[in-house]
Parts: sequence; structure tokens; C-alpha cells
Amino acid sequence: MSRALRFVVALVAGLALLTWAASFLVRGATTRWFDRDLNLRAQLAVRGARQALITHWHKDPSTDLVDLLTEMTRDERIMAAAACDLDGRSLGSTDDFPPQFLCRSPSQVAGRSGAAPAPPWRLVAALRGGQVHASALPVLDGETTLGYIVLVQDRSFIGRREAQVRWFLAAAFGILAVGAAVITMIAARLAWRGWSAELRRLLRGGPQRPEFQPLLRDVRDLIERIATEKDADNQDGAWTAQRLRQTLDRHFHGEKVVILANREPYMHERAADGGVKIVHPASGLVTALEPVMRACSGVWVAHGSASADRETADAAGRVRVPPGEESYVLRRVWLTAEAEQGYYYGFSNEGLWPLCHVAHTRPLFRGDDWKHYQAVNQRFSDAVCEEVDSEDPVILVQDYHFALAPAMIRRRLPRATIITFWHIPWPNAERIGICPWRTELLEGLLGSSIIGFHTQFHCNNFLETVDRFMEARIDREQNAIVHLQRATLVKPYPISVEWPSRWSKQTPPPAECRAQIFDELGLGPDAILGVGVDRLDYTKGIEERLLAVERLLERVPSLCGRFTFVQLAAPSRTIIERYRQLNETVEAVAARINQRFARPGYQPIVIKRSHHEPPTVFRYYRAADLCYVSSLHDGMNLVAKEFIAARDDERGVLVLSSFTGAARELTEALIVNPYDIDEASAALATAIEMSAEEQGERMRSMRAFVAEFNVDRWAGRMLVDAARVRRRFRLRGRLDAQRGDIATVP
Repeated sequence: MSRALRFVVALVAGLALLTWAASFLVRGATTRWFDRDLNLRAQLAVRGARQALITHWHKDPSTDLVDLLTEMTRDERIMAAAACDLDGRSLGSTDDFPPQFLCRSPSQVAGRSGAAPAPPWRLVAALRGGQVHASALPVLDGETTLGYIVLVQDRSFIGRREAQVRWFLAAAFGILAVGAAVITMIAARLAWRGWSAELRRLLRGGPQRPEFQPLLRDVRDLIERIATEKDADNQDGAWTAQRLRQTLDRHFHGEKVVILANREPYMHERAADGGVKIVHPASGLVTALEPVMRACSGVWVAHGSASADRETADAAGRVRVPPGEESYVLRRVWLTAEAEQGYYYGFSNEGLWPLCHVAHTRPLFRGDDWKHYQAVNQRFSDAVCEEVDSEDPVILVQDYHFALAPAMIRRRLPRATIITFWHIPWPNAERIGICPWRTELLEGLLGSSIIGFHTQFHCNNFLETVDRFMEARIDREQNAIVHLQRATLVKPYPISVEWPSRWSKQTPPPAECRAQIFDELGLGPDAILGVGVDRLDYTKGIEERLLAVERLLERVPSLCGRFTFVQLAAPSRTIIERYRQLNETVEAVAARINQRFARPGYQPIVIKRSHHEPPTVFRYYRAADLCYVSSLHDGMNLVAKEFIAARDDERGVLVLSSFTGAARELTEALIVNPYDIDEASAALATAIEMSAEEQGERMRSMRAFVAEFNVDRWAGRMLVDAARVRRRFRLRGRLDAQRGDIATVP
């Protein structure tokens, strides 16, 4: 049914309902109206014959009185008349006077007992021919009442008149409905034609009428959104590095992307023999971003902290990487030990890190640390501005180390498209309120064009924080914040890993990896291997992980001598007291459990406390029967996705903390509360006992998800959104230039 037909049907139905209601009201009104008219006619008839009635009232026989009554019935409505004295005796009546009305009271007519009321009275009664109106009116001689006249009038015409009125109303409302529908459709058609013509004229670049400006902006936004979503989502095949390059070429025409991150993707360390070795840092951020940088080229600005970094870079701190491929530039920024202590170890990792992670470590905020944080953010921002080659570059600012950098870059490059991705959780507004410099952090981040988080929950927390502490407008529909006449989008971009992983290609098959690892650990062929891979950080739940292994061995004693859990633990931030305490605690817990359950040639927990290169980590992933990720609070956790990417044999079980962003995506894993040691140990037992068929079903599902939602898709969606913001800004700049205004930064 067309929209116009639906409108007409609705209009006619509405008017039909109004017609029914009106006819109901008219029926009652006309009935009362006609009854009053009949009563008035009766009064006029008696008053007109009053003198004649008085003259002939006492004559006997009262032939003249009967004649007079007959004369009164010549009125077209009066059917019969009768004269009664005060005692209720009949003095005369017309021939066809109904006997039930002859000198009787209304109660007697209705079949009820009781004394007759004094005239006047009136009632409506039904006869064989239809309804009649009967009334008794007194005959007065001065102040004396002689008797009363009973008149019976025809009432059937009222029904006919009511029917005519109803038909008239129906016809009138019907004509009104059709007329209103036709007029409305014609008016709507003419208005639509004029509106469409005006809109086409505007889109062709004609003069712009003020009332069309908001609509024109919405239409252009919609066109851009459709185009970018089509580019991002509707291409055939999965997201790959090649597709990411094509997308960037299409949207940015070969322009380079600049990434700002504290951690560098390649570190040059001085080896024991005096040479230089390349080290890949243990960082989820690097794991995610390095494949993107190799795909899109550009510059990675980072802190040069390794022992041989200076001698491998040029005078400006630049070096091309990866070694042998050299697809992009790494720009290193040097920091003094004092600046690194205040900016990195102090404010970033003793302040912001525990503030954003609900891991029950108190954040520490010091004034000197904050000054170093400001100075270092400014220094890195200056380095980024030195590396751009256009007025409106695309810049990706990474993580909590550089919360102030977006606004600093914006001041020097007002036309830049800045994407800030916050890799750790963003807590609620109450917790952020702990930070003495919360307003400065928020102002810095709002220099971004887009702020990305792993989950919508963290986006909501950020919007709530800005709403509480900033003078800004929150656009809940668009998930945007308008501050200083500039809009910042706040969107979720769940990060992922490279697919297929280049480390998987460089690692032996799972069976070979298992044989190698078992031989290195001295495990028997029937041994069961669990693995954990983390930096030694209190947010990773390593203590809770080891306690779950202990509880597992208590619950299932037969696993003693067979189940071994290997923890690959890269040392991290060891100059911070809390991290040194963690190292000692983990070593103590592992030693206690090993002392309790160890047997000759067997210990249940193996701690490998050193840095491990990605190929080594992938060998353990492929060799393990299960991987336990027990983070107490995590933005995403890429270890879970790396384990899935490594298992092309579709074996192995992932036991995953519910407090990770990955738990929202990898629902086929065994999801646990790492604080609940009994639940976690039960999940480990379930993983060990799980059949190969079930392992395969779960792993296939998770691998399909990671393959589809890989790091290329993560980067592609962010950069396509950045391209849309950039196009919108350029268009706005042209429009403002035509009006002679200053362009507003998006």
C-alpha cells in the first residue's frame, strides 16, 4: 500500500469515527429538541382554545366540548385529545383517543400503582403504530383550575428526522474527507516538487537559502557516511595488509601517516660480544600497530631507550625499519634519565596506569612528575610536527603516555586529523576525579578529531567524565563532544592482531613445536602443558593464576606429575617499587607451590622471567594444551588473540578472564572470574578434559572471528573515519572561505 493511499485510508477512517461520534451526539440533542417542541405545541394548543374550553366545560351533554377537542386535533402532530375533571372523570374525548391515556396518571399508564400527580405531566409511550408523546395540561379560569386536557401527539417523525440528519452528516464528512485528502495530497506534491527542486539546485552549487542549511549539512554527512561505510565494509574478501594499503591510497592518495607512541617497534641493543642485536619489545601496542605501519608507511615517533639506539639512527634520530624491508621511518626522541623517571615511571605508570586499572594499587601523583609529563608531551608533539609534510596530516596518537599531545599538536597544526587511541581502560568519572590534573588531561585529549577505545563501555565512561568535569556539549546521538566549537568523535575500535601472523609463518608446525618445547622442559609424552604470556604487571593477575594452578592440583591429584604450567614473564618497570614487590611475590608463590607438589624430575610451575622474542612465544602457544589469560582489568588483551592466531591446528583451549575486552568477543573461550580461584581451577580442569572435537569447534569459531576482525580492519575503520572527518573539514573550509569566514577545526 502506497504512502498516499495509507494517508487517505487513515484520514477517511478518522472522519468516519468522527461521524459516528457526531451522529450519537446529534441523536440525543435532536430528541430533546423535538420533545420540547411537542410540549410547546401542546401548550399553545390549550392556550389557544382556553376561552372556548371554559365556555363549554360544564355544559351537559358537552357536545360542543367534544367538537372543540376534535378541532384541536386538526394540527398535523396532534393525534387525539381528551378533557378530564379534577376527579379524573372523562368529560369527553375524540373518537380515536387511546384508552390507556384517558384521564389516567403517568404511573397508571406505565402499569404502576400510586396517586396521579397533578397536571401538567408528560411522557413518551409506544403504541402499535409507533412512539407517541402524551401530555396533560391544566385548564385555568383565572386562579381556578377547572380540569385538564390530555393531548396525544405523533412522535414517529423524530426517528425519520434523526435518520436524515445522520445521512446528512455522513455525506458531509465523507465529502470533507475526500476533499481534505485530495487537497493535502496536491499541496504535499507541490511542496515536495518545490523542495526537491530547491535541494537539487543547492547540491549543484546554487545559492543557499538559510532555511536549507541544516538539511544540506545532514544530507552531505549522510552521503559521506554511506560512501565511507561502503568503502570500509562492502568490499569483497577479508581485511588484509593489501586491502588496507588500497584503502589508504584511495582516501589519502599516498600521504604518509604519523604514529606517536612511547614504545618503539624495534630496539637496538648492545650484545655481549660487542655487536648490535634487534629486539622486539613485549608490548601489545607494538604487536597491533607495527603491521599497520608496514602496510601504510609513514613515520613512527617513539622514545629511543635501548643501549644502541643512538648509534643506529642518523643525526635527527631517524632509522628505516623493519630491517631488510625498510618500509617506514622510525623517529627516535631522546630523554634524560630525570625526564624519563618523571614522565614515564612517575606520572604515566605510578599515576595514570593504576588510576585506569581497577587492580587495587593506589595511584601516586606528584607535582614534579606532572611537570615532566607536560614537558615530554610537548617535546614529542614538536617531533611529530617536524615529521609531517602537509597542512592537514593524519596523526595517530597512542595511549595514556600522550594525553596532552593532541591539543599541543592542534595548536601548531589546526587542520590536522588527529586520532587518539587509548589502549587501556577508561574508568568512571568518580575514579578519574582522583587525578589533580584531570581537566588538563581532558582538554588535551579533546584536541583530537577522534578518540578511540576498545569497548563502548569505556566510551561511555569517557563521555560521562567530560560531562562531569568540562564545559562541553555531549552529542549522545553521534557519540561526540563539542568543545571550543570543535567536535571530537568518541568511538569504539576493538583492537586485534595481524592475520595471518607473520610469526606463525616463521614458526614450525604445532606438532614440531610441541616436541621441541616438551624436550626443552623435560616433559613426558603424556604431559599436559598450560601457558601464560605476560609482562610482570600487577594488572595481569599472575599471582591469581598460580593460585588457580595450585587449587587445580588439590582438586585433581592425578594431575600431579603430568600438568605443568609455564609462565613467560617479561620483566617490566622494575624500578617501580610495586613492580619489584610483584616480582618477589610471584617468585615466592611459584616456589611454595613447587615445593608442595614437586616430585623428582617434575615441578608444576615453571617461571621463565626474561624477554622472549615473538617466535619463541608462538612456539609455546602452539605447544600448549591450554592458555590462561587472567587479567584483573584489561582494555583488550592481545595474548588471547595471539594464542588463537597461532593455533592453525584448531586445538588448545583458551581460559579467559571476564575483565578483559577480549571476553566480549571470544565468547567460545572458557570465561572465568580470576578472583574466584575455585571457578578458575574448575575451568582449567574442564580445559584439560575437553575432547578434541569440542576444542576444534570452539577454536574454529574464534579463529573465524579473529580472521574477520583483524588488526587491518581495526586500523582501516579508524583511518576511513579519519578520512571522512578530513573531507568534512575540507568542505567546510571551502564553504567558509566563500563566506569570508575562518574555517572551524573538525
